[in-house]
Amino acid sequence: MILEVRHVKKFFGKRLVLDDINFSLDAGECLGIVGLSGGGKSTLAKIIARLIDCDSGKIFLCGEDITRSNDNDFYCNMQMIFQTPEDSFNPRRTLGKSIAEPIKNFCGNENLREQVENLLVEVGLPKNYAERYPREVSGGECQRAAIARAISVEPKLLICDEATSALDVTIAAQIVALIKKLCAEKNIACLFITHDLAALKKLTDRILVLEDAHLKTLDESKFKEVLQWSI
Repeated sequence: MILEVRHVKKFFGKRLVLDDINFSLDAGECLGIVGLSGGGKSTLAKIIARLIDCDSGKIFLCGEDITRSNDNDFYCNMQMIFQTPEDSFNPRRTLGKSIAEPIKNFCGNENLREQVENLLVEVGLPKNYAERYPREVSGGECQRAAIARAISVEPKLLICDEATSALDVTIAAQIVALIKKLCAEKNIACLFITHDLAALKKLTDRILVLEDAHLKTLDESKFKEVLQWSI
């Protein structure tokens, strides 16, 4: 088991955002979580990625309890792709330098240039994009570079938090196909969080609905209602 979430609860002030959240994720499996905007999806992603703390509950990554961990070493097993790709990069650094950063942190400095160029090609970008800045590429290209950075350390878990919502429909479909292909080839577990059910149906093995602070299994009786959430 790659990821296990046990009884996670989160309040913002007096508002209960997440209540007794439980699920698990195996290697190579893609789990989708869908819900209305502002319903707590991104909060759940940030808790799992240790960007914020939960109020109670446990998070296990590859069998290790990371719920209150201050050790960043577990990020070699977990990487995150964010909603707005341009904002996830340092605008003063080239894409190549940003992609190389996690490799230096977790894998060493050997053959960095070659590794970065190979990653760019793997996500469908030319090698010379290593020299470009985030402002010099399109949103879809920037998200491809973000994916290259995320897979650079060969993580066990990929968290995609609204990874296609800032892109137009055609580019979003290409990004979904790329993520699906890479996760299948590399046996990466994927947690895909969105409000776009159409994207989830193309990518995921299972879909859960986050509604009223609870996770529920998506069944046929709920499908038509949830489909209206997609934009």
